[in-house]
Amino acid sequence: MEVNESNSPLTEIPEANAPETLVPTDESTSSTTYVPKQTKGEIIERLVEINQDACLADKQEIDLLKQTFYKLLKTEREAELKSFIEQGGKPEDYIPSKNDCESIFKEILGKIKDKRTTLNAELEQEKEKNLQRKLAILKKIEELVDTSEDTSKIYNEFKQLQQEWNEIKLLPIGKINELWKSYQLYTEKFYDMVKLNNEFREYDFKKNLEQKTHLCESAEKLMEENDVVSAFHQLQKLHQEYRSIGPVAKELRDGIWARFKAASSIINRRHQKYFEELKEKEQNNLDQKTVICEIAEAMEYDSLKTFADWEEKTQEILALQAKWKTIGYAPQKMNVKIFERFRAACDEFFNRKTAFFKTIKETMSANLEKKRALCEKAEALKDSTNWKGTGDILVRLQKEWKTIGPVSKKYSDNIWKRFISACDYFFEQKNKATSSLHNVEVENLKKKEAIIKQLTELEGTGATDEETTEKVRELTKEWNATGHVPFRDKDRLYDEYHQLTNSLFSKLNISASEKKLSSFKSRLSKGNNLYRDRERLMRNYENLKNDIQTYENNLGFLSSSSKKGSSLVSDINRKIEHLKRDMELVIKKIEAIDEKLKEA
Repeated sequence: MEVNESNSPLTEIPEANAPETLVPTDESTSSTTYVPKQTKGEIIERLVEINQDACLADKQEIDLLKQTFYKLLKTEREAELKSFIEQGGKPEDYIPSKNDCESIFKEILGKIKDKRTTLNAELEQEKEKNLQRKLAILKKIEELVDTSEDTSKIYNEFKQLQQEWNEIKLLPIGKINELWKSYQLYTEKFYDMVKLNNEFREYDFKKNLEQKTHLCESAEKLMEENDVVSAFHQLQKLHQEYRSIGPVAKELRDGIWARFKAASSIINRRHQKYFEELKEKEQNNLDQKTVICEIAEAMEYDSLKTFADWEEKTQEILALQAKWKTIGYAPQKMNVKIFERFRAACDEFFNRKTAFFKTIKETMSANLEKKRALCEKAEALKDSTNWKGTGDILVRLQKEWKTIGPVSKKYSDNIWKRFISACDYFFEQKNKATSSLHNVEVENLKKKEAIIKQLTELEGTGATDEETTEKVRELTKEWNATGHVPFRDKDRLYDEYHQLTNSLFSKLNISASEKKLSSFKSRLSKGNNLYRDRERLMRNYENLKNDIQTYENNLGFLSSSSKKGSSLVSDINRKIEHLKRDMELVIKKIEAIDEKLKEA
């Protein structure tokens, strides 16, 4: 650290019999205000300027430029990552692009560091030389005190020595007080020895008193300075000036020094309190970041079995990262360590996630090959006229299809359409060839017309008792159990039936879910598209289940203590109940399809 008498850390300068020192504080805590740089280019330009005159470089400004540069670099990389993800990329595949500015930035910083290292070494040598020069001046003043030569001659020589003393600035910090006290001692001895006439002596003391009074007033103004760190460093300059001013009248020495010391003590205490509060705040930040690290490190990876599990935990990790960004710096000695700990926990999570998705992709790829093999088998059989044997084989293939796990969304629809198209083609050809079904359809037509007749009679009575409700349900069940009718009568019967059931349901207050279920059952056929409908319903069921779980998880993060929070909790509870009713209806529809499949 560079130290000289004009900018040294605060050390109060006593008069001959004043208290010796106040506690010094490291000048690296200075909060000198710099003009902020907005771009990396501006930062590099400023570093180039600093490099041209490294002897005037300020460490705090260099640290601020370095911090700002890496914040800008981090912001660019976050934007680059966001763009990469928006274009379809995955976070784990992102590789930051090469940044030439960073290489230039590090190169210039290295040059500045080398120059400052050399400069500091030269300054240390200069300080040692200055120390020897001041010791020589003290020796000469001591000799003047013991001389018996003419007063006017030695006084002029003494003034020259004083001027030479004040021109020497840089000194080892540990020697400043000792030298100053020796200097004051010999100076006072000199004045006493030469016994200057009262008029000249009083004039010198008066001038010194005016200067020291002005310094006291300046110090007292600094007590109200908002920037306590700036006030502290301005006080150093005032102490240096105080140190360079000669003594005042003996009866005023203690008073003027006490006034200057009192203002200095207040500024010192404010400065110390500022850094104590800063230290406390940084410790609090460290505690918060430690808790975040513990949460990230406590991740139970064995419980993450599905895409939804990993996605839920990913959102938790991202939330922790967002929270981390809102917390300020930790103490300097721990700031890097705590960040590396959190980054290690995040890296562990995303590495495990990448490994999981890689395994899932391999499994899906194997499932795709199995389903392609089934497609090839179904396509090879679709033109067969062995209705019974081939039909049984295709049904077995459909059952086997259901046992194979999922494939990538990219292929799922196409591979399913390929398989079901081959199956549907065979069964359509089979239906055309099986004309005996026509008689069955005519018989079904008669049954459904009889059901419509009974429903019409019930609707005409206007009865709403339990017996009527039960009769409607029995007729609805009988309708759903009755098979296909001739195609030309299908729409007519459907419209008549639903007009009657809707009217009866409304009068009998039968729930909307039962209406929907009844309508769904009436549209079911015994064809092979039942498997496709069932798979669609299963996907719907899983989606509803995930939505319910998401809302229930969200409830855990909400508080009902406020009016707004209570309203939000109620809304989510209503949504959950609505989703549960929808899920129950889907389950009943799946059960209805399973019954049809058993009949087939």
